[in-house]
Amino acid sequence: MDELKEECGLFGIWSETPSDLARTCYYALYALQHRGQEGAGIAVAADSGIVSRKDAGLVNDVFTSSVLSSFPEATMAISHVRYGTTGINPRLNVQPLVVNHYLGSVAVAHNGNLTNDAQLRKELELNGSIFHTTSDTEVIAYMLVRHRLENLPLHEAVSKLMDDLHGAYSLLVMGRDTLVAARDPWGFRPLCMGRTEDGYVFASESCAFDTIGAEFIRDIEPGEIVRIGKDGKVISDRSHTGKEKKAFCVFELIYFARPDSVIDGVSVQNARQRAGAFLALEHPVQADVVIGVPDSGIEAALGYSRQSGIPYSTGLIKNKYIGRTFIQPDQKMRENAVKLKLNPIPSAVKGKRVVLIDDSIVRGTTSKHIVKLLRDAGAVEVHFMSSAPKFLYPCYFGTDIDSSENLFAYKYSDEEMKEILDVDSIGFLSPESVIKLADNGDRGFCRACFTGEYPCPPPEVQGKDRYHQRG
Repeated sequence: MDELKEECGLFGIWSETPSDLARTCYYALYALQHRGQEGAGIAVAADSGIVSRKDAGLVNDVFTSSVLSSFPEATMAISHVRYGTTGINPRLNVQPLVVNHYLGSVAVAHNGNLTNDAQLRKELELNGSIFHTTSDTEVIAYMLVRHRLENLPLHEAVSKLMDDLHGAYSLLVMGRDTLVAARDPWGFRPLCMGRTEDGYVFASESCAFDTIGAEFIRDIEPGEIVRIGKDGKVISDRSHTGKEKKAFCVFELIYFARPDSVIDGVSVQNARQRAGAFLALEHPVQADVVIGVPDSGIEAALGYSRQSGIPYSTGLIKNKYIGRTFIQPDQKMRENAVKLKLNPIPSAVKGKRVVLIDDSIVRGTTSKHIVKLLRDAGAVEVHFMSSAPKFLYPCYFGTDIDSSENLFAYKYSDEEMKEILDVDSIGFLSPESVIKLADNGDRGFCRACFTGEYPCPPPEVQGKDRYHQRG
């Protein structure tokens, strides 16, 4: 299908007193389910050691009541929902990843995508490491253990680890008595910190804090390491901050994150509405109604409507019971999947000139089917607007864009896209406007998939299944 896959989602918690932290993780992961639907996992640090449960599937499928009841009370836990950016077997690569060694067990959860993982993996294998997954998270875990074996405390091992890693990574690392959160020096992926009544929490998005009644404190800075030990003191290490120019993935604001989240001080909802307003200024049309493709196109449609003065209406209804991981076994089912997910409201579009706002156009397949739904429902004109710029280049930092040749806007001109989609006009947000989505201007965004200007060098070995391409 035409959709981009989500990033992974992280949640961690430190508690002053032992409690049912697995259940807290469960509720937080629910709030982060949109970030990954291939698998889910929870690891808790109990007196007996790290206890982990994980499997492929949605949070509710993996963590039944009986599974949650099997976890012991604990003072620390980390958890993860996964969409895989490397590796093939979803069950094999579910996180958190637990590694056992004589200095004690360590659990690692990771959101992002390394650009030098293939080189690091080869180096580790030549030194005797045996890999059980095809995920770059296992590379991170083994490099971390290597530094731990130098008799370094966990947080110092994480600091040395960050010297080894290139690319996007937000990490939660849990040892016997320490919880560590770290964010890469570019700040590609989000990570924030909050407070509960008797402890602290970390998450990919602030919406997870709302679910469990935690208070948002702040975002983890790019390059920052935060640790909490037995004494409950929060200690920050900023020795890696400022080493690289900030490159936060702007598509987090356009699509990945929930609209009720605030990331790096930016309201996701406000950013999407600003995108729609910029679209209206850059691509004005004469029309009767503005509608958004649910869910992430709705806020941009509201912004377009307010800026243009064209009324907004709900024109498409989403079937909430069809997840983004809906299986399409053949081409016909893939085509029918759009009808199962979305249904037009004829009274909103019949006989009208429609401005259709979506978060992006990736491969064009879904977009074409949505336009047909509106045409069949009686729309006399359809003007297709994307609240993202044209996708022209691969992303190497965690987004599912691995080849320019598969990208709609790369293959076709605007006129060709209009003809293929059967629309009256087509518009994309400009790369210049996308950096203005934050209320206070450019916050240091990565726009590489739109411009081809990468914040750090792309990997030498590319492809999601690169670990399987060996002779």
